[in-house]
Amino acid sequence: MSEIFDRYPEFVREFIYSHGWESLREVQVAAAETIFYTDRNLLLTSSTASGKTEAAFFPILSEICENPPASVGVLYIAPLKSLINDQFYRIEELLSESGIPVTHWHGDVAQSHKKKLLDKPRGILQVTPESLESMLINRSNDIVRLFGDLRYIIIDEIHTLTGSDRGNQILCQLARIGHIIGHHPRRIGLSATIGDPQKAADWLGAGSGRETDVPQLAQGKIRWRLGMEHFYIQNSKTDQANEPKDQADGPAQLAYDAGYSFMYDCVHDRKSLVFSNSREETEYVCATFRQIAKMRGDKDVFLIHHGNLSASIREEAELKMKDEDEMAVTCATVTMELGIDIGRLERVLQNQSPNSVTSFLQRLGRSGRRGQPPEMMMVFREEDPLPNTPLPQLIPWELLKAIAIVQLYIEERVIEPPSVRKLPYSLLFHQTLSVLAASGELSLRRLAERVLALPPFASVPKEDYKVLVLSMLNNDFLEMTEEKTLIVGLAGERLLRSFKFYAVFKDSEDYTVRCGSDEIGTITTPPPVGDRFALAGRVWEVEELDIQHKLIYVKSVEGKMEVSWPGDFGEVHTRIVERMRRVLEEDTVYPYLKPNAQKRLEQARHVARNTGMLNRSLVHLGGYSWCLFPWLGTRSFRTVRKLLQRVGKDFAITGVEYEGCYFITFKMSRGNDYELIHTLADGVRAELFRTDDLVSSGEIPVFEKYDDYVPADLLRHAYATDKLNLDEAQHRILDIAAEF
Repeated sequence: MSEIFDRYPEFVREFIYSHGWESLREVQVAAAETIFYTDRNLLLTSSTASGKTEAAFFPILSEICENPPASVGVLYIAPLKSLINDQFYRIEELLSESGIPVTHWHGDVAQSHKKKLLDKPRGILQVTPESLESMLINRSNDIVRLFGDLRYIIIDEIHTLTGSDRGNQILCQLARIGHIIGHHPRRIGLSATIGDPQKAADWLGAGSGRETDVPQLAQGKIRWRLGMEHFYIQNSKTDQANEPKDQADGPAQLAYDAGYSFMYDCVHDRKSLVFSNSREETEYVCATFRQIAKMRGDKDVFLIHHGNLSASIREEAELKMKDEDEMAVTCATVTMELGIDIGRLERVLQNQSPNSVTSFLQRLGRSGRRGQPPEMMMVFREEDPLPNTPLPQLIPWELLKAIAIVQLYIEERVIEPPSVRKLPYSLLFHQTLSVLAASGELSLRRLAERVLALPPFASVPKEDYKVLVLSMLNNDFLEMTEEKTLIVGLAGERLLRSFKFYAVFKDSEDYTVRCGSDEIGTITTPPPVGDRFALAGRVWEVEELDIQHKLIYVKSVEGKMEVSWPGDFGEVHTRIVERMRRVLEEDTVYPYLKPNAQKRLEQARHVARNTGMLNRSLVHLGGYSWCLFPWLGTRSFRTVRKLLQRVGKDFAITGVEYEGCYFITFKMSRGNDYELIHTLADGVRAELFRTDDLVSSGEIPVFEKYDDYVPADLLRHAYATDKLNLDEAQHRILDIAAEF
């Protein structure tokens, strides 16, 4: 350890002394050993606030000081602008005495700041995937000057990137840079939550020609302060919780919503983050808290943070959360889930359940820094069931999911493994245009060689790529010259002209909202003049519309409203749903459940046992109505639905409905449960089902940004390959058949 410390330059040693560290942490020693003594890539996975960023930068900066690169030496890629902003200031402090410049580069950074790097490329560049894509297209002739002596590439929060188009876009970019500069720099991946480190290491190193080290670090003892509480909506029962104070002058509905009052009390006078799973919920919670504060005569300390807000509003939240002397509560989505250091955070409040163990750990890890254990309260609100409420809606699925997530980690340290996308055709379309735009023109053979050599497309058949290129030619995205080379066509030029092309995640045609000179954020659909909508935790009235320039001018008004954005809420892993079933089966009293939550769980267990849904996965609801509980994650659940549709005609199945991946209800007017399940099981045993056959010829499964431009046959094949899990679904059908 002393040998490693002695190799650090003076400014790094001073940084360590100034922060009062008495010795190097295990993660810092492990990182230094790989970086100093090998030429391998490195995947660092350790708990939040364990010092991963410093662990990577200390030895990298040491090597750069010993042998300064002739261009940008370190490329740091992060999925969020806020994370780049945060790391910029952290690294700037570390480098203040080093003479090594650090440049952050994304859409909100001033051009003058970027120009300094372009004039003299050196030091560290922090960038989003979108800005890097822009460089590869618009500065293709400058790549060697910018990155010719690039030594290291750091990818932060890689658990958010593996298996996504955005993550695979980064792999394409790194391969393209390596091709241009003639070597592949070493890669460092950082994350607090990796479920299968080897899988993530394989992803990180794809196309680099290097092995990837994954140091095995000791897992610390779990120290959490965790609570879960449950409330019924619009329920005036006094035993739910204490009513809000001074509510006589407030809106009537708040007097009866004990859940929101409890949530408010959880964060009152505590520096806190409040997480919701959607922008809609985040907006509504923030507006509700402001309403309760006004009603009680409390100071409004509530801030908001999500991707549709202006940079100034997001930055205000980030800075106030970091300020040790500022009392602030920020309502946020995933944008505050990642590794922003917000200092002395007293509590995390989670509205409903996170979707994954990964998300739970990331959110919990926002609190508990500075030596204190992380602290989270989860609150669940649901409608009070009526006497005629159907069986599946009597089960508190969100509460069960949260318990399952916590128990999986406590009992087995389970974290979901990274997903792998084999046929990313939307990204293939995007990179084809990007590579061709950067190159000017290429023969079909050279284009195919360049694009299909990129790591994310290793499983794409050449025949499929020919189909895609032919479609792009026919639709003017590509054009063939008289010399039989390919150039970008007119339709492709139109896409490339927009800055939105650089992003491979799906976006919407958003309208910018302005109040006077202040930019508030964006919404998808412009309301008419005079109408009101919610944004940034407040309500706005439309004063003027500029449709041509996509601008909405507003004034602030009192009140609270709901708002809606299109979106995808993510996948749930099968391990979580299986553990949810065990939560219903066992008699365990979980110590973190508060009285209402414990009572609600007891009710659910009583219902589950009395209805037989734990013994028979297919339950008769009366008449022609049935309910299937597959106990599967999102992809396998989706596959079971497809299999049910395959045999649906034989059993006159209609009215198929489902919620999340928890249950499927349907009407069956021919046959019975035994015949239905054994027909499916016989099909499994006879190997009658093929994944591609489960996607009908009429389906056009559009999920990703450029899927609209991909031939339908390719989309169906990609959907069958990457969105379904036939093996797991078939195994579960055989298990269900054994129940009879």
